[in-house]
Amino acid sequence: MKQIVCVYCEGSDTKFAVLEKTKKGVQLIKTASVDVYSTSAKGGAMAGTQIIDADAALQLDNLDQGLGGTPGMTQGAPGEVFEGIVNAELAGLKLHNCEFISVMTEPSLYYQFSNKKQTGGGATQELLPGEASDGKKSKQQKNGDSTAIVDLSDGGKLKIHMRQDMNCISMINRLAKYNHKRFYKIISVKSAEVSLAHYAAKRKKFFPDDYSLVVYIGKEYSKLIFMHGRKIKHLGSTLDVGTTNLHTYDVYFSKILLEMENGGIPTLDNIIVCGEDVSENLILSFYGTFPETNVSRLDYDELQLGELPDETRLKLSAFAVPIAAFFEHVEDLEKKQKGINLVPKYVLEDQKFFQFGWHALLAVPLLFFTTFFLTQQILSNSREIARLDRDIAIQTELKNKNLELLSQIEALDIRISNFDQTQTILDTITVGTEIWGKLFGRISSVAQQRRNFWVRSFAVEQNTGLKLEGHSLNKFVLTDVTANLDSSLLKSINYDPIRDRDAYRYVITFPEPKR
Repeated sequence: MKQIVCVYCEGSDTKFAVLEKTKKGVQLIKTASVDVYSTSAKGGAMAGTQIIDADAALQLDNLDQGLGGTPGMTQGAPGEVFEGIVNAELAGLKLHNCEFISVMTEPSLYYQFSNKKQTGGGATQELLPGEASDGKKSKQQKNGDSTAIVDLSDGGKLKIHMRQDMNCISMINRLAKYNHKRFYKIISVKSAEVSLAHYAAKRKKFFPDDYSLVVYIGKEYSKLIFMHGRKIKHLGSTLDVGTTNLHTYDVYFSKILLEMENGGIPTLDNIIVCGEDVSENLILSFYGTFPETNVSRLDYDELQLGELPDETRLKLSAFAVPIAAFFEHVEDLEKKQKGINLVPKYVLEDQKFFQFGWHALLAVPLLFFTTFFLTQQILSNSREIARLDRDIAIQTELKNKNLELLSQIEALDIRISNFDQTQTILDTITVGTEIWGKLFGRISSVAQQRRNFWVRSFAVEQNTGLKLEGHSLNKFVLTDVTANLDSSLLKSINYDPIRDRDAYRYVITFPEPKR
């Protein structure tokens, strides 16, 4: 479970209790009490467990110096000074990770008790002041005000209404803005009287027939909660007396006797004292007025105080209301009992990550079907794109193969073209090859008969005919060769020794044969 900051707003006094539910139990991490006085002249804010007079020398301009440079305190507008003091008191906590419980009392809350309606047959029917006699909802219910109903010990109902001016919730939101957060998560809004009565009944184990009184003494106000057994019997009106303006305890006793008469309470078996004043003098005063009543303080044995300073331990009873609200919330989560929760709807809407109105909810089905349709279209198009990609890959591969075949065809085409050119040349050259063949046959025959005669080269010259060049070891052989070869002409004979042997170089021409 996350750390929970329980905030109790009572007049100018605001109390903070930070608690956490662990496997070992409930641990109290930190407490803080802040008093706020706003004046038209100063618009100031003062913090601490004692009241600071409005005419004190502490000015808003040097508030940082008065607090010793406390982190989180900055000079600025008077509206930010209170948030700065609270932020400094809660230093060391990660408030954005915490959850908040707002605990309220009068005048932010007001209470209505059930009465009885006489039916036609003489029977009685419970009727809440917020309901009309015909069973229709009242104007307050139609306006959507935050309400809760608590069962009373006599079978009646206690209806709790929340007013529009919720300073405690506004203070939490201002604290979030001060720390540059959009909001701090408010998970529950509790009634101080209901939470305190529930916690007292849990700790003291009242008998079913016991009439008990829970007395909460604040700095400026006091609460009287009458119980029968473990349920609320009657709530006394708020007493404008506290530790700051109390002169005698007799005020409490006269108020208690008056409320006992109004609530139809014959006697008191138990009195439980909590709040700012739980001194021995107060206990003895109650004993003196109600000698047969068991008077005791409200204890907090379930809390693990850890390393809290002694000053906080001594003043633990002053934070009875926020502690009681935390235990009520925990039991509600654990399904041990059904507690009340007065969180307004607009607060829950503001804390949503997506803030939708009722008309936006109508668009959710349309948004769903639109998303479904678009998703189907996207998937269908994706499959079509994948198929086309495969076809493109196949066609690309086929194209590459065709290009390779074309390159091979071009090479073959070039070879065929060259062959045609060669064939043309050969056809041109082979004209009269039979005549040339006979001539070369005669030359070859003569050379075979004359072993000392050989041909080195021959060439066909234009307008001249065939020209033979070669060597002979005997110059007289050349005349015999020309004599044997008709129409041949010995053009020249030159001495051209080959190494150590005599040799003659010759040139013989033949006229171009007639075709």
